[in-house]
Amino acid sequence: MPTQFNRRHFLKTTAAAGAIGAGFHVNPLPAVESNSPNEKLNIVGIGATGRAGADIAGVSTQNIVAIADADRNLLDKGSIRYPRARKYRDYRVMLEKEADNIDAVVVGTPDHSHAPATAMALRLGKHVYCEKPLTHTVKEARVLIELANENSLVTQMGTQIHAGDNYRRVVELVQSGVIGPIEEAHVWASAVYTGAKFTTGTKTPDHLDWDLWLGPSVERPYSEGVHPFHWRKFWDYGTGALGDFGCHYMDLTHWALKLRAPTRVAASGPPVDPVSTPAWCIVNYEYPQRGELPPVALTWYDSGKWPEMLASLGQPTDQNGKPMGLSSGQLFVGKDGIIWSNYSQRCLLPGDKFADFKPPEPTIPNSIGHHAEWLNAIKNGGPTTCNFDYSGTLTEAVMLGTVAYRSGETIEWDAANLKVTNSESAQQFIHKEYRRGWTL
Repeated sequence: MPTQFNRRHFLKTTAAAGAIGAGFHVNPLPAVESNSPNEKLNIVGIGATGRAGADIAGVSTQNIVAIADADRNLLDKGSIRYPRARKYRDYRVMLEKEADNIDAVVVGTPDHSHAPATAMALRLGKHVYCEKPLTHTVKEARVLIELANENSLVTQMGTQIHAGDNYRRVVELVQSGVIGPIEEAHVWASAVYTGAKFTTGTKTPDHLDWDLWLGPSVERPYSEGVHPFHWRKFWDYGTGALGDFGCHYMDLTHWALKLRAPTRVAASGPPVDPVSTPAWCIVNYEYPQRGELPPVALTWYDSGKWPEMLASLGQPTDQNGKPMGLSSGQLFVGKDGIIWSNYSQRCLLPGDKFADFKPPEPTIPNSIGHHAEWLNAIKNGGPTTCNFDYSGTLTEAVMLGTVAYRSGETIEWDAANLKVTNSESAQQFIHKEYRRGWTL
């Protein structure tokens, strides 16, 4: 990479090379350290603290041009590290005013605003890093996939654990065939998000623009406790434990088993509350055959629920001889054995059968970092591992679990046409109506 160049010309000529289809491997080229201010990307952040703040920090080797947040207090706090960054309350205004000055956008808002913010950025021709889950509805995910591909833009969903070494080693184990054909998988996470209730009669804090915070969602009076974090418990703004952690834990099963869209989804849990996400949810996904890979039945559990077969597996130890963590993880059930994994651990079962097993040589390069991967792909071309074609499809599957739960139906899914073929009542949850002034 030359030390001097015209940044605009460079980004335009390398955008196509940086666009990603379905590639899942990290570009092996190292991140390039800038020797000139001209080599740095100009980036804006939507959201200022929390995950948004961490994501902006993750790209802070570049020029942080501006930051937007509907909460003035959070905006001021998140901007301290970037004194030259211009501050905005409305990200739409920021994107319009800064469009000619920027190359890329980081989106870290609450889930209900991910899609409209990201779609606007993509339509302006900006590369996007967006936190998980990529969207709040199934249709939103499909729109973002299409926009990213149509505009040849470099994208990445913020599932940072995807960059960890352990996930790569598990993918290699699964795809090596060591446990034989896999027709069954289980994924569970311990997080609980429930008990949401709207309140009224409380004055909106002066530092919060509630109308902006609501974004495309239904207009409501200010409700105490929703912002800045408990929004995950509300259907209007989040999708509970499944939405928050499905894209982290189902990511590994999708990656390792080369899953795309399920054909049938059913869910169980407590009676549906129109306001609050459930105290627990179990979702059964059926995926079709992929080439020579057999169909897969995948089951999701959250909020303290987990696979019954865990009780029969005892307390095995991981690759470092430590007990496997029980609270969250994945089970790959093959014809010839089981792989148990979580964020940082993995083991093969039964232990005596695989006592002398030698793992395959690594074939997936270790990541240069989830954020660095995105920056490198924009500058130099090459894939990102959680581009929107991959992560958008994963998000669609995760959100279909919420559709099945909220509708109370076992849904038959036509992915090509975004259609629940057997239930109009379920189809209504594939997307939502946006409030006036907000568009996808």
